[in-house]
Amino acid sequence: MNLHLQKSKVKSQKSKVKITGSKSETNRLLLLQALNPNISLENVSNSDDSEVMENIIHNSQLPTVTLSAVEVPQLFNVHHAGTAMRFLTAYFAIQEGKEVILTGSSRMKERPIKILVEALQQLKTEIYYEENEGFPPIKIIGKKLTNNKVSLPANVSSQYISALLLIAPKLENGLELTLEGEITSIPYINMTLALLKEIGVKTSFIENKITVKPLLTINSKLLTIESDWSSASYWYSIVALSEIGTQITLSSYKQNSLQGDAALVEIYKNFGVETVFNNDNSNSISISKINNSPFTTHNLQLNNSPDIAQTIAVTCFGLGIGCHLTGLHTLKIKETDRLEALKNELTKLGANVSVTNDSLTLEPSEKINENISIKTYQDHRMAMAFAPLALKVPIIIEEAEVVSKSYPTFWEDLKSVGFTITSHL
Repeated sequence: MNLHLQKSKVKSQKSKVKITGSKSETNRLLLLQALNPNISLENVSNSDDSEVMENIIHNSQLPTVTLSAVEVPQLFNVHHAGTAMRFLTAYFAIQEGKEVILTGSSRMKERPIKILVEALQQLKTEIYYEENEGFPPIKIIGKKLTNNKVSLPANVSSQYISALLLIAPKLENGLELTLEGEITSIPYINMTLALLKEIGVKTSFIENKITVKPLLTINSKLLTIESDWSSASYWYSIVALSEIGTQITLSSYKQNSLQGDAALVEIYKNFGVETVFNNDNSNSISISKINNSPFTTHNLQLNNSPDIAQTIAVTCFGLGIGCHLTGLHTLKIKETDRLEALKNELTKLGANVSVTNDSLTLEPSEKINENISIKTYQDHRMAMAFAPLALKVPIIIEEAEVVSKSYPTFWEDLKSVGFTITSHL
């Protein structure tokens, strides 16, 4: 499904949007809930990724019917859900007596899993590659693990690290995890440790060593998941590209968020956007356009929040200003190579942009080509990051349904604030 976004305007200077729970927090807590059934969750993400993870966990816990003397491994398909692939690899590694095969989409079979598999193998897990070495699909034979020391490179995706930390309380001797080199994505590691602490697990993170103590049982606990800051980023972009005085209220967010993408609050001050945390029952925030950016180029280090790089680059382009974004090396192994994808689509719109393995540089430019068809590369963030440009020019978003991966109601929410959107063949 391709969508044609006409040149639009936010219809009311005071609009309200409700965003569901953080995908990052939800997926971590779904795994913790699977290991600790006493946990109950509120405001769970309605994203495809979270639904995939929830369904696989549920189905894996159902009794299996053996039709022959040879036990066949259960087959689970995570489709495009990278978080589910990584977290479930660790989860199934400690499910004693259970044998599963985890597979995914054609793109998932190109996304590396070797670093996590090798880390788990240091704990003496049984994991085997079904097709290509280092990539899904993988066969996992669950067993009890007594080893508790693991080391891996510190600059890898934080999801590898979090996968290990989430299963650590269920290991007989806990876990001592040593990170070698300079650590990236610290907020996502801290998020995982904070969620562990919330259910009573004792942890420490000193220099490059993380220790998680075993906790085999926990008391009943209800956890409310904060709304997703990555999803909020598109609304920050919309406000930044709107007239002064535009305000959108989003719920529900915490001032002391565990999510690295909460950096939006400070980053978007550079684009004239102010954030107010409201003292109401919904824990809402109001984001308002109060002035125009005084800068011609923004230099931002996004090691701790790479998922908002696409949004920021498009915001800068829409405002006619430049940016130099660094710390983006993990974007090359996402749903697509996000740096190359950004370069391709921004160039079609008239931008002068260059990328390296971990950075993007956009030159200031005032011209935006109209009615350009934006390829989304099966990447939800490409679709949503470019959509706010409809406040400047009409634009076409290809395969727009891809937003369901993290934000299924995105297009309906845009329409609710005044965007004019029609199907485009």
